[in-house]
Parts: sequence; structure tokens; C-alpha cells
Amino acid sequence: MGEIKISTFDNISLQGLDEDAELIPLLTPEDEEEMNKEALPEILPVLPLRNTVLFPGVVIPITAGRDKSINLIKDANNGTKTIGVVSQKDEQTENPGVEDINTLGTVARILRVLQMPDGNTTVIIQGKKRFEIAEVVTEQPYLTATVKEAVEERPDEKSEEFEAIIDSIKELAFKIIKDNPNIPSEATFAIKNIQSNSFLINFVSSNLNLSVADKQNLLEIPNLQERALTTLKYMNMEFQKLELKNDIQSKVRSDMDQQQREYFLHQQMKTIQEELGGLSYEEEVDEMRAKSKKKKWNKKVKEHFERELAKMQRMNPQVAEYSIQRNYLDLFLDLPWDEFSKDKFDLKRAQQILDRDHYGLEDVKRRIIEYLAVLKLRNDMKSPILCLYGPPGVGKTSLGKSVAEALGREYVRISLGGLRDEAEIRGHRKTYIGAMPGRIIQSLKKAGKSNPVFILDEIDKLSNSHQGDPSSAMLEVLDPEQNSEFYDNFLEMGYDLSKVMFIATANNLGTIQPALRDRMEIINVTGYTIEEKVEIGKKHLLPKQLKEHGLSSKDLKIGKPQLEKIVEGYTRESGVRSLEKQLAKMVRYAAKSIAIEEEYDIKVSNADVEKILGPARLERDKYENNDVAGVVTGLAWTSVGGDILFIESILSKGKGTLNITGNLGKVMKESATIAMEYIKSNADTFGIASDVFEKYNVHIHVPEGATPKDGPSAGITMLTSLVSLFTQRKVKKSLAMTGEITLRGKVLPVGGIKEKILAAKRARIKEIILCEENRKDILEIKEDYLKGLTFHYVSDMSEVIDIAVTETKVKKAKKL
Repeated sequence: MGEIKISTFDNISLQGLDEDAELIPLLTPEDEEEMNKEALPEILPVLPLRNTVLFPGVVIPITAGRDKSINLIKDANNGTKTIGVVSQKDEQTENPGVEDINTLGTVARILRVLQMPDGNTTVIIQGKKRFEIAEVVTEQPYLTATVKEAVEERPDEKSEEFEAIIDSIKELAFKIIKDNPNIPSEATFAIKNIQSNSFLINFVSSNLNLSVADKQNLLEIPNLQERALTTLKYMNMEFQKLELKNDIQSKVRSDMDQQQREYFLHQQMKTIQEELGGLSYEEEVDEMRAKSKKKKWNKKVKEHFERELAKMQRMNPQVAEYSIQRNYLDLFLDLPWDEFSKDKFDLKRAQQILDRDHYGLEDVKRRIIEYLAVLKLRNDMKSPILCLYGPPGVGKTSLGKSVAEALGREYVRISLGGLRDEAEIRGHRKTYIGAMPGRIIQSLKKAGKSNPVFILDEIDKLSNSHQGDPSSAMLEVLDPEQNSEFYDNFLEMGYDLSKVMFIATANNLGTIQPALRDRMEIINVTGYTIEEKVEIGKKHLLPKQLKEHGLSSKDLKIGKPQLEKIVEGYTRESGVRSLEKQLAKMVRYAAKSIAIEEEYDIKVSNADVEKILGPARLERDKYENNDVAGVVTGLAWTSVGGDILFIESILSKGKGTLNITGNLGKVMKESATIAMEYIKSNADTFGIASDVFEKYNVHIHVPEGATPKDGPSAGITMLTSLVSLFTQRKVKKSLAMTGEITLRGKVLPVGGIKEKILAAKRARIKEIILCEENRKDILEIKEDYLKGLTFHYVSDMSEVIDIAVTETKVKKAKKL
């Protein structure tokens, strides 16, 4: 017998039946006789069972999942509560037809229908008598058929042979229940209380550990005595298996020591893994060893792997260290040791790819082509570490993809922004649970080659914490003299990074550790002019946005004048991210019009631009000087490129105090103080009465006070503003300046010249004053950027005043 389910015959009312339901699953002979006398309905709804067989008199619960079965149970429960139950020939059949079910089954009475918490319908049924399907009436919404009773041949009640079989069944059932720990002892009480011989046979047959086909064969035996004899035969087989199993377990339990017990468990695990379709422990080791033979390892790496593999073989697979060791060996096998992609040295093709993907950026492209040329000639040059430095949105990161395509190498990118754990670079020691290699090794594993183009994005935004300093960890990665043996804590071996082409990106060099900055070749990627932005928008950004929004060039056309209007009126940055967002708005408007079948102009006009994007937010007259003395236009460098700023000065009666506002930093405040003291010491030169400084307070302000400002670029601007204020002479229009001063009046050079020049062009500035030492920076800038600009190179503040401050007095000059 298999595991007897007490719920099929004992205390059914506890499973949801009403307490007053009169249900006695242990049938008496009188109940059985009354059941046999019941006439069969002419037509019965037929319920196919997937994995069980119902015997007369037996109570079983069934979970209905198919729609046909649920509908059948619902209708029968509301009607006669009588159904025909048959078993399927193949339990895998989802929607069984007439040919998929057995023709002989059992008439059943529905005792209770329960709605389970998981949403399924469970029905408790009790078998009555056997029947045969005569003819199918309907198949929808469920199977119904005309049926006839399957006559059962019963032996003489006084037959000694039949009585002996029944006694043997009871006796053997008691033995099985006693020896099988899976069968509850209460089953003995149930067997003793069964009074009907035929119900005993059916009850035992239902609970035998047999297949559905064998149980169906038992149900189909018409002679009760023959069925009892077959049942006894199956019980004997099961009892013998049980004895053998118990005997083996007894011997193993008495003889097995700890080592044998582990071996036995390993064998069981192996069998389970094989049944599940996985690899056994030995097969896993053999597979790793076979993979290792295909790797291009040197002798040192090979010996290390063999040593670690032997270590894993000695481990118990159940301990936590085993999975760590297996992950470690998997990493060894997955890393591309000495596997390199072949470089493509077609320099013309490389130049075409770079020009196709990026407009401008000539210095960067030239450096990449130079690198390819040297690599082609020597074929063993250590890869340089390039650092593309510039404002956001100018194409630093996307340039890496173009370089990878030009070289024919794999492309890998990791973002270093906010990284503060040294283990992210060097990896964790594999003694810890959950240990992993660092991002460098993980990315090489993902790339599948040892010479990818590796983008280290936002290297200036590395931070540090109590978990170490990632910037210091990057020193080994980016040093061509050290990275041929880069040591990862998890890998525990040196890995050659010398063939990797590292390209770092940064917005601010000031936050990069000096030692780290020293290991990189800095390439300045400056912003774009208006003309370049228009070309980028036309060739790259607009086609990209049209594709992303499911449109084509036929659905929307934006001309150069409209692109220029968008650039000038709606974007202010050095890069093109804002421009791309504005173009996306234009494309979305077209997409919406197409989706709702609304008319719109395919060719965008200036009016359409203002209709879609709103009024222009950046007016040009905002950047021009006016007739007020003391207002000067300066040039500044910001993290998003160059910008212009205004410095305003005003006088008020007082005791000669100097007030400085505008959210200025320490450097700019010091510049203002130096400018004021220089003017006081040279008042006669500028034609300023010395008593003015004692009668009037001076207030210097830089507008947009919510924005912090600091840097050594506003010295000459502040001094010019103060001279203009004290002399009440206007500053020349369309002029801007940048530079720092000393107490002696010397003009010092500043940085960020190209960004500042671009900002000046965007603001329609015509003349720019620079330090003489900044002339070399202008010579490095393309002539196209300098069109329409006049440069004045100065060394002393007196030259600045002569150029910037006109002789024209303001209309309402203050009398000093």
C-alpha cells in the first residue's frame, strides 16, 4: 500500500462539510446494498480525472482546474449531484476528448464543493458503482454520455477461498501499516472497522502505490474475487519492497561510519542532479578541466588553476566555501587570458568613422589617428591613457564607441561617478562570502577580449570613504609601467592590462588626484560654436530623434535658420544635450499630430518653433552693455563651458567702505580688494580726486546671486568697473574681458580661453581683452571660431583702461 490519506475516509466533515452532514465513508453492507439498488441516470455528465482512479464506496477530494470540469461540477452540484468519473489514458493531455479517456469508470455523488483560498475549486466525491460509456451525447460545454451499469460478478458469501483472500488482505494491510512509517497508525483502526468485503477491496486498491493504468485495470476486473486476488498480489509485491528497503536501511545504519555516510549522500545528490538534468559533482570538475586545456595560459597561471581545482575537489559541496571556490574557478575560465581582437589599421576608414559620428573635436580625432599610426608601425606600443576633459554634452563618452569601432575592438564602459569603495576597483578577497572581482576584471570578462577600448566615465567624480580611496586604486590601473601585472584581490594573480586602451572622461580636472592626473594625457574637448551646433543638430541629433520616435525625414523638416533660432534662443550650454531635448520636443509635437491625425506643417517655420517651444528664453540684448557707468562684461569658465557675467559698481554717500555681493568666493573678493587698492594708489593717473574714497561707499555686485562664483578671472573686469564708476565714463559696447591683476597693475593670464571665446561669440561680443600671455591659447583655436572677434592683448592695467573705457561721459553723471 502507498501512503494512506486519512482524509479520504476519516472525519470528512472537518474539511469544510456541515457538522450535521450525515457521511460515513466506511460503508456498511446495508449502505452498499442500497447504493447498488440505485438506478443509473440515462445520461451522465462525465468528469475526466488526470492522475487518479475512483473506486466504488471510496471518498476522495478532487481539485478542478479546467474550465469544463468547473462548469460540470457547478451544474451537477446545483442538480442531481451525480456525475460519472473516468480516468485519462494520458495525464499530460490538457483537453481530453472521447478517445483520450477510459470507457469504464465510477458513478460518483458530490458530497461538498469548496472554494479554496488559492482560488481553485475542490470537490469531495464518493464512488457509488461502476459504469460504462455507451454513447457520447455532447462534448460542449462538457462531456455527457449515455451510460450502462458495469455488472459485477460477486462470489458466494460462504466461499471459503474468498474469505481467505479477504483475511489475507487485512492481515497484510496491518503489516504494511506497521512497517511503513509514512502510513499513520490510525489506518489500522479504519481497516478493522470496514464491514463490507467489496468496500475493503476497493478501499485498499484505491490506496495502493500503483500507477493510474494499474488501478484502472483493477477497476475493470468484473469478478470481485479475481479483483481481490490481484489486489493481494500487488500488496505482496509492495510488502516485499518495504521489507527489502527496511532491511537495507537497517544494515546501512549499523555499518555506515561518517565517511561512508557522506559518500552515500554524495551519490544520492549525484543521482538527483542527473535526474534534474544538471551536472554531477565529478562531471562539473571534468568539464572545468576540459575547458582549461583550451585556454591560452602561461605555465604560472595553469599551475595556479590546477592547484585551486584540486582544492575544490577536496571540499565538501555543502559548505559555503565550495560555492566561492567554484565561482573563483569559473572566473578564471571566463577571463580572456591572452585573447586579443585584431586591430584594424585602415587609417582612412578610422578617420571616416570619427568624422561620421562626431562633428568637430579635431584635436581628439588627430590624437586617435596618431595613436593608430604609431601602433601600426610598431605593433607593440603600450596603450596610452587618454583623458577627454570638457563640459557635459560635448560627446566625450560617445567618442569611445567610435574609437572602438575604428579599431575593431570591443567596447567597455564603467561609470565611476560617486564610487567610494576601493574594492569596486581591486575586488574583494575571496575569503569572504559574497566576494566578487573588481569592475575592471568583471568588464574584461564581459568584453571577452584583453584589449578592449575601456571608457572610464566621470573619473573626476571618484570619492573616498572609510572603505578606501578608489582614486589611489586607479593609479595601478592607469600606469603603463604597472598595469601589465594588475593585481585583483579576488583573482589573486596579476592580469595584463597593458593592451587595453583606456579613455577617461572628466568635467573638472581640479578634483582629480594629482598623481592620477599625471598618468593621463589630457585632451581638452571644448564646446561648440553656434554653427557647429546647427550642423550637429542637422546631421546627428534630428535624425536620431526622428528614429527614436518612429518617424522619418519625410515627417518633419527643420531648416538651418530654424535650427539656429533654437540654438540661440533656447540653449546656452557648451554641449548639445539641451539642443537634443529641444529637438525632441519638436519631434514629439509632430508625432502627436500624426497619431491624432491632426494637420501640421512638415517644414518648420520660426513661428512654429515659438509655438512649440514657447517664447525664446535667452534674449541677446541681455548681454549687451548699457549707458550706466560701472557695468562691465566679464568672461567666466563654468563646469558646463564658458559663460559671460556682469560686474556692476555703484557709489553712495558714506565713509569709504567697500561692499561686495553676488555669492562670490574668496578669490573674487580678494580681486575686488586688490582692484580698489590699486585705484586708490593710482588715483591721479585716472583723474580721480583722492577725497572721493573717503566720502563715498563703493558697492560691487555680480548679478544672479543664487549662483556661487569664484575664480581668478575677474580682476581686470572689477578694476575696469571701478574706474568707469569713479570717472563716470561708459565702457565700450560689445566688449568683454578676462584676466587677473596684481597690486602693481600687471595683468596675469587665465585658463579656459576657448570656452570663454565661444561664450563671447554666443553673446555677440565683438572685442575681447586678454593677457599677452594668453596669445598662445588663441593661436591653438581654429580660425572659424575667431571670425568676427577682435582681440586686444595687454600686459598692464593702464592698457585695459585705455581700450575699455571711452571718453564719453554718461548722460546723468554723478558729481563727485
